[in-house]
Amino acid sequence: MPRPILYSFRRCPYAMRARLGLYLAQQEVELREIVLKHKPEPMLAASPKGTVPVLVLDDGRVIDESLEIMLWALAQQDSHQLLCAAPQVHQSAMALISDNDNQFKPWLDKYKYADRHPEHSASDYRAKGEAFVRTLEARLTQSAQLVSDRPSLADYAIFPFIRQFAHVDKQWWQQAPYPKVQAWLSEHINSQAFVAIMKKYPTWLESGESFSLFSK
Repeated sequence: MPRPILYSFRRCPYAMRARLGLYLAQQEVELREIVLKHKPEPMLAASPKGTVPVLVLDDGRVIDESLEIMLWALAQQDSHQLLCAAPQVHQSAMALISDNDNQFKPWLDKYKYADRHPEHSASDYRAKGEAFVRTLEARLTQSAQLVSDRPSLADYAIFPFIRQFAHVDKQWWQQAPYPKVQAWLSEHINSQAFVAIMKKYPTWLESGESFSLFSK
């Protein structure tokens, strides 16, 4: 039986998010690692916008938004109960993800690529991004994870972006006044799920090989 095909780029936080959702939902896919400078024609045919991740289902449907891939996967199986049953908690998780994607991510991009945005300094862009990190710090003071004491969709959808923020200047991050976020991020980076989805694979165009997220 054919499996869904996932076009992914290992270091992209959106692709990390999608792989995490699929892995945690135990949804088998054919993982095709790509290089963004050499996008495969089948991927572009499926999703002309040319960004990862792209999930091509076995019925031909295409999902090319990372959060939608997570939601699709967890709708198939949610044994970790990442989709919070309580409507208010789920709404809180979705609102936090929206803030990450629409408010924090633009500042993260400018901070990471400050040389491309010389109108302000890297530290200025970092300070803008810190507003969201402070929000997470406050939440983690109230609970072990972002919306409750259990990991939820919000934790897995957001931590790849905080990881990227932390990696721009690791020395600064290690002494930054966000001990709760630092501990939370370290926990998720060292989790079995993240280690599994960050395994390195040859690129599909070079090797012609697809891989499973569950391969040893």
